[in-house]
Amino acid sequence: MAAPAAPAAEEKGSEAQLKAALADVPELGRLLEIDPYLKPYAADFQRRYKKFNQVLHDIGENEGGIDKFSRGYESFGIHRCSDGGIYCKEWAPGAEGVFLTGEFSGWNPFSHPYKKLEYGKWELYIPPKQNKSPPIPHGSKLKVVITSKSGEILYRISPWAKYVVRENNNVNYDWIHWDPENPYKFRHSRPKKPRSLRIYESHVGISSHEGKIASYKHFTSNVLPRIKDLGYNCIQLMAIMEHAYYASFGYQVTSFFAASSRYGTPEELKELVDTAHLMGIVVLLDVVHSHASKNSEDGLNMFDGTDSCYFHSGPRGTHDLWDSRLFIYSSWEVLRFLLSNIRWWLEEYCFDGFRFDGVTSMLYHHHGMGQGFSGDYSEYFGLQVDEDALVYLMLANHLTHTMYPDSITIAEDVSGMPALCSPTSQGGGGFDYRLAMAIPDKWIQLLKEFKDEDWNMGNIVYTLTNRRHLEKCVAYAESHDQALVGDKTLAFWLMDAEMYTNMSVLAPFTPVIDRGIQLHKMIRLITHGLGGEGYLNFMGRHIYNCDDIQTHPVEYVVCQVTDTGNEFGHPEWLDFPRKGNNESYHYARRQFNLTDDDLLRYKFLNNFDRDMNRLEETCGWLSAPQAYVSEKHEGNKTITFERAGLLFIFNFHPSKSYTDYRVGTAMPGKFKIVLDSDAAEYGGHQRLDHSTDYFAEAFEHNGRPYSLLVYIPSRVALILQNVDLPN
Repeated sequence: MAAPAAPAAEEKGSEAQLKAALADVPELGRLLEIDPYLKPYAADFQRRYKKFNQVLHDIGENEGGIDKFSRGYESFGIHRCSDGGIYCKEWAPGAEGVFLTGEFSGWNPFSHPYKKLEYGKWELYIPPKQNKSPPIPHGSKLKVVITSKSGEILYRISPWAKYVVRENNNVNYDWIHWDPENPYKFRHSRPKKPRSLRIYESHVGISSHEGKIASYKHFTSNVLPRIKDLGYNCIQLMAIMEHAYYASFGYQVTSFFAASSRYGTPEELKELVDTAHLMGIVVLLDVVHSHASKNSEDGLNMFDGTDSCYFHSGPRGTHDLWDSRLFIYSSWEVLRFLLSNIRWWLEEYCFDGFRFDGVTSMLYHHHGMGQGFSGDYSEYFGLQVDEDALVYLMLANHLTHTMYPDSITIAEDVSGMPALCSPTSQGGGGFDYRLAMAIPDKWIQLLKEFKDEDWNMGNIVYTLTNRRHLEKCVAYAESHDQALVGDKTLAFWLMDAEMYTNMSVLAPFTPVIDRGIQLHKMIRLITHGLGGEGYLNFMGRHIYNCDDIQTHPVEYVVCQVTDTGNEFGHPEWLDFPRKGNNESYHYARRQFNLTDDDLLRYKFLNNFDRDMNRLEETCGWLSAPQAYVSEKHEGNKTITFERAGLLFIFNFHPSKSYTDYRVGTAMPGKFKIVLDSDAAEYGGHQRLDHSTDYFAEAFEHNGRPYSLLVYIPSRVALILQNVDLPN
């Protein structure tokens, strides 16, 4: 008879747990109000928040607060003192001895020993020269020498090194003491956080048409003005944190505090950021704190002679798929290092925030490997979650937003963890946005596996709108992930080899190029309008050699062309110089000149991208509430939705156009076309008269109180605006 009482006791216990969680987490009630299905996991949010709060408290007790704690770069590494001397500090708990050597000492490995301190720290003071000048001049080469407990003598680069260079054909990097007499001074204030976030994902090294690594200065002078003209208000810079292997795309970091010397000096990167700020463009850094390169000569691995300095020891410290090392986020000094790294890029280089790479790998002990993530909430809680890593992310977001309230953080998370983009006060991760990673996969799947007439409108809408309420997403049709070797870009899936031969305006449209250009625009606009609260576009790259382009009276022959970036389509893939391609730069450079060529059709996609962004700037649909979708018609292949007072209409049918097609709307009055993918300037067929007025009548349609009749040509996207409404 006692058995039936168990559920009641369990229910009472969960009520008590919920009450305790609500008491401990300041705004947990708000999160549970937004998503009541999270109530069974209230204790998980409570535990995470208490752990986060405890670490913050401990930092306050032992370090004087997170502000001071995150300034580790002010003491660790090497620094010129006010008296002209040099102060050096390292954390090497597994070392038997630590020494500084370099050009200043004639490379004597043991002439300058560090003094051992508590907690595995070591320090050294080198007095100034007799003339009061620093004993280590700006630009000189250095190494930390570690004597390990096993008797090895190891030459290392300081984890806090600010500048490292690989000269000529050297295998390893040199640590350069960076202390210029006249450091760059920022002249322009940071822009305010954009109302709508339109991101241009960029890689400095591939931004030139030449077969070489482009520079910060080239990007500043030649690429920033294009980004501004295209209507983007944010750039996300990849591969800035120094990485010994160029082909890693910047995701195998070796020196976390060093701006990559491939592209120029730290001062030149500062000038790039400052110039972007002058243009009103915010700058995000692609920060890689999910793992680190296994390189021990140039990187953090085995810094003190052990495998457990910055990383987990043993198998837990290695990512099997990435062949890289995994940080131990519960370590006090690792927290200092990573949080100081966040602070460094914000303070020293005036970045405006971060895109955190590999967040899924951080969040779970399984690192997302072999996991499908069905969406069942049990997948996001319990023992599989690495709460030390999650707490680190909460701390990083707390620090970033406390120091700079207008800063922006974006999580690259494929799992969809609930509350990752909710405030830490709700027990959430504290990110501003997450990448909508299912969207590009959906477009690739449709192009690879389905005929146009078999595209499922409902499935497209579901993928574009399937996001958590009040957690912002950055939508994108493709990013660098889709451009890598082994896959093809959307443009190449659409147009394939005809991009090399049939992009001339002097030749008639082929069916392949016509389809590719029209769908390329439609895919981007529906992703932009329906997919999120932010939008991202990858800069792209190009292939092959364009030296043999020839102009003829009746045709334009493009020999071994080329590319384009996502803003106007690009073929094939991205591939950095490596042994497998004979160190070729053909797949790692960028030809903006193709867009500037009036005889090529790339300009049409560029024009559409620009005007789409400019219209969003005016109307603000990304910052508006999620769209109301009134139609997703499988037979007609049409999708219509309203957002920010605009009426979006898409006809994906490959051949059918519709006259007097009824479209529902919440608004009465007169409508005008404000964006038309079929317009001449976008490579369309000019089937619509932009002087036409469309009047919404009180005729209910698809659940909307008003409706209007519109001509919708095949493969066309339209945006209509109600001109009777006040601006």
